[in-house]
Amino acid sequence: MRHGKKFNHLGRKTAHRKSMLANMACSLIEHKRINTTVAKAKAVRQFVEPLITKSKSDTTHNRRIVFSYLRQKEAVTELFREVATKVADRPGGYVRIIKLGNRLGDNADMAMVELVDYNEIYNPNGKKKKSTRRRGGKKSTKAVATPPVVEKKASDEEE
Repeated sequence: MRHGKKFNHLGRKTAHRKSMLANMACSLIEHKRINTTVAKAKAVRQFVEPLITKSKSDTTHNRRIVFSYLRQKEAVTELFREVATKVADRPGGYVRIIKLGNRLGDNADMAMVELVDYNEIYNPNGKKKKSTRRRGGKKSTKAVATPPVVEKKASDEEE
């Protein structure tokens, strides 16, 4: 029976799986979006969301806990500086998974994993695009009096 076994092992041993998820999480933090399979995307979302939550309170203890998972100093620094300030007011759901279709080689379901606050196009409450509607220039109602232009004919100039 498999009661309470909800974790996806991704066809790997424990050490390989932990290393792979740590590397994918570091790449996600560094590049803000990565392309991978749907199964790995769901696994990396479960892996990285608690780490982002921990990064919201910048203490030595939280840094050490996150470092024990990620094992890359640059990724931990990036997470606690840039990412944590951007997601400070968000109560969860820091990662978005967008399905892309199937991979050509083996027909695997592919997905793009991205940090929600770093996509300005797809972020509904982020920086809003200015409306580009413009009115045509109105003609003034006041007519400006201009002297009439008199054209001289060629025959008038000769005389």
